[in-house]
Amino acid sequence: MEKPREYLISLLERLRVAKATGVAFPYFMDNSNIVSMFEMMDTAGRGCITFVQYKEALKNLGLCAADEVLNDDGRAITLDKFRDEEQEDGKNVVMF
Repeated sequence: MEKPREYLISLLERLRVAKATGVAFPYFMDNSNIVSMFEMMDTAGRGCITFVQYKEALKNLGLCAADEVLNDDGRAITLDKFRDEEQEDGKNVVMF
């Protein structure tokens, strides 16, 4: 993907429109999209993101409700964990 930021902005705009119009919007993030999103948050290239970044990503993608409680185990979120959670949660998308 050449422009991951523009793609994500476009996706979020389409999600907003789907929510406003009541039209169902399928979840279609594939592995490359998930990796791109993770890399955008991991600006230092450390291979992990903070729990706060992780929680915000889930909310922005509509994969958890704003009031949903997520437990922070104190460990950084790696790409593998992020990808596993995104793919699992993507099966049950919550429109925010």
